[in-house]
Amino acid sequence: MSKLIIAALLFAAYVLHGADTVDAQTYPNKPIKMVVPFPAGGPTDAMARIVSDRLSTVLGQSVVIENRGGGAGGSIGAKFVATSDPDGYTILITPGGALTTGPAVHPNIGYDADKAFTPVGQVMTSPLIMAVHPSVPVKTVAELVAYAKANPGKLTWGSQGFGTAPHLLAELFKLEEKVNILHVPYRGTAPMLAAIVAGEIQIVVDPMFTSLPQVLGGKINALAVTSSERVPKLPDIPTVKEAGFPKLENTFWLGVVAPAGTPVPVIDKLNAAFRDALAQPEAKTRLGNLGASVKVSSPAEFGKFLSAERELWKGVVQAANIKVK
Repeated sequence: MSKLIIAALLFAAYVLHGADTVDAQTYPNKPIKMVVPFPAGGPTDAMARIVSDRLSTVLGQSVVIENRGGGAGGSIGAKFVATSDPDGYTILITPGGALTTGPAVHPNIGYDADKAFTPVGQVMTSPLIMAVHPSVPVKTVAELVAYAKANPGKLTWGSQGFGTAPHLLAELFKLEEKVNILHVPYRGTAPMLAAIVAGEIQIVVDPMFTSLPQVLGGKINALAVTSSERVPKLPDIPTVKEAGFPKLENTFWLGVVAPAGTPVPVIDKLNAAFRDALAQPEAKTRLGNLGASVKVSSPAEFGKFLSAERELWKGVVQAANIKVK
């Protein structure tokens, strides 16, 4: 083989495989768009803005929040990111709706959640609070089960929307305890909480950062938290495991993904930047004030977590025979 051919092959290999290295060395050299698949002003948006502030400093580039609300669990924003250039300049920060529960409920969501994204990492978690309206005469989850069995079809469980994690958690509860409770979906957290405070629904499971003020204000009664440990702000409220319902252990979480095909060195650089940004005391304090805890996983760990979550909720959807109307 001539030296000319060898040189040509080496150059081709550089063009094909060296781009990732070059991209990682210069990345980022322009602003990064972080898509929030919900309207501005909501809890996910608030936490994303805390993250973006610090992330901009770490990366040396602006991280611009772009709100693209709508669809099942935020699927409109997720689809936008899935079809964006895989260059690390458009990423999605989202709870499970767009990546796990939404695809489980909506088979025609518009993208293949297993293949459309490259995981960057989970970034934070928050306990969910299982609560009831004060008119419901129960103080524990066990008493709620007994009351539901004695009053089939009379209790309503509100959620932030059809196909959200709290909706499927309600379905899992109904399956496990064999109770007849009506699911009532709302368009987000605010109308759902307004409904339970008004007594229009009786049960909710909601992240601590939005439901805690209602609990502390006596508007709703907390029965349990879904985290593995008790919450310092509610020290007398047991975990679901302590209450005897370990399968309900589940937390609200936010994770970051990029379009499939984003170079691995860029993904690794993003993950390291999130880890650095959220290690700062100011970021931890601001998130802690919202009831969230920093938890940054590796891309591989987050990928395994997403796969397990998708399998769990697909099983619940099938067992509960949930159909999109």
